[in-house]
Amino acid sequence: MDEKGPMKNTSEEDWREILTQEEYHVLREKGTEAPFSGKHLKTEGEGTFTCAGCGSKLFDSSTKFKSGTGWPSFMDVIEGCVDLCQDMNRIEATCSNCGGHLGHVFDDGPKPTGKRYCINSLSLNFE
Repeated sequence: MDEKGPMKNTSEEDWREILTQEEYHVLREKGTEAPFSGKHLKTEGEGTFTCAGCGSKLFDSSTKFKSGTGWPSFMDVIEGCVDLCQDMNRIEATCSNCGGHLGHVFDDGPKPTGKRYCINSLSLNFE
């Protein structure tokens, strides 16, 4: 999917047509895929991880690291592309363009950021 302008006003009916059922559950209903099941857990190489919903660039592959948690983990985001908000007792990461749920952020990542963006593979594409 090509990167588009802000898509936060896209209707849920339209999202159901755009996304697979599994992608819809994660991106729109804040679901979580099973650990160690995601297609991007072992994705390597140079490139960019983009939002599976709208195509916005989210993470550079150079920030990906093996956390052992079962989900793709990144130590940093592409500036201005990921929003953070309080989600009960965690910090939720969402796509700045479409508002899709990506995962959560924890303070147990490697230096220099100390952050671990724990992201669902279903929320991502790789270019």
